[in-house]
Amino acid sequence: MSVQIKKAMVLAAGEGRRMRPLTDDRPKPLVEVGGRALIDHVIDRLEAAGVEEVVVNLHYMADMLEAHLRGRKSPRIVFSDERDALLDTGGGVKRALPLLGEDPFLVMSADTGWIESPDGKDNLKAMMDAFDPDRCDCMLLVADCKTSVGFVGRGDFDMDEERKLTRRTPDGDADYMYASVQVMKPSLFDATPQGAFSNNWIWDQLNLKGRLLGHKLEGRWLHASSAADVAAIDEVLRDAP
Repeated sequence: MSVQIKKAMVLAAGEGRRMRPLTDDRPKPLVEVGGRALIDHVIDRLEAAGVEEVVVNLHYMADMLEAHLRGRKSPRIVFSDERDALLDTGGGVKRALPLLGEDPFLVMSADTGWIESPDGKDNLKAMMDAFDPDRCDCMLLVADCKTSVGFVGRGDFDMDEERKLTRRTPDGDADYMYASVQVMKPSLFDATPQGAFSNNWIWDQLNLKGRLLGHKLEGRWLHASSAADVAAIDEVLRDAP
């Protein structure tokens, strides 16, 4: 049973320290790739997938990012203010829950993107269609490490035929990288810590229950985690058909 997802959150509060000097005078989501701000690429994808409202959290150079996004006409943008303190990924989503509602929602990082596969299939739409709340409580978009652009290290997860995810062992390698998009149920945050915490805390609990599934990205993942990644992505986009 799939669900209709109309709300999303974009994680945009981080200080972007690994991307310096590009983030010395602007927040990371406003760094440009392919001639446009990272966050505009992300919100364009959400809008194309049918998302009607996007929650964006704010902290580093919050006024600049807020002013930029207020210039968008659609989709509807609302802000979750973290100027007082950074809350990490999980704490940031938890603070925004009153804005996200009671249904499953998308969470997407402001530094992620991809080149679609030649068949033109929309990865976000496919992922939302694949999310079955009877089978899982959270679904992660995962990308093939071998074809990704940007830091992937030794990978994050392996995935079985039923799409259940298992973490890479400390000494091993994994086939897939978390591609910075997930579908989450709001109830996942009922028993979470107060203050700052990572969504990894939630994933670890779900892994024990077999309720964390993956959805494979079709295409080539682009992860802008550093200034070198931005340059590499610009080169890939120039060469893309």
